[in-house]
Amino acid sequence: MIDSEIFVHWHWLILAAVLVGAEMLVPGYFLIWIGVAAGLTGILSLALPIGWPLQVIIFVLLSTGAVLLARRYVQKNPVMSEDDKLNRRADRLVGNLVTVVEPIINGQGKVKVADSPWIAKGPDAAIGSQMRIIKVEGSWLVVELV
Repeated sequence: MIDSEIFVHWHWLILAAVLVGAEMLVPGYFLIWIGVAAGLTGILSLALPIGWPLQVIIFVLLSTGAVLLARRYVQKNPVMSEDDKLNRRADRLVGNLVTVVEPIINGQGKVKVADSPWIAKGPDAAIGSQMRIIKVEGSWLVVELV
């Protein structure tokens, strides 16, 4: 049987510090809430004479409640970026001029973006033709003649 002194308040507070530190290393807004639950459990176990089984139950309930509340809050208040094309490289290409590297025949071919070829849709064009990217459809760049 586990001695009730094994789960003293310091263990919970150390666990809280480790979880909050892990959140800083691997951000995702998840570990922070479990860390808060561990910290609150540590404070409660310091203030009240509760055994380890109740401490574990309190930790599980606080963790679950904190994660669910945080999830609901984030769903209602999503983090908006000033850059609406953040992490969408292809969308950042709209408006750029590109060169055809494989002829566009029957509406399909390849264009060179920076140093790599991308598949493209657009009007028929010969190798070396200049095109402008007008939109992105999945992994296809939609282009038009300049």
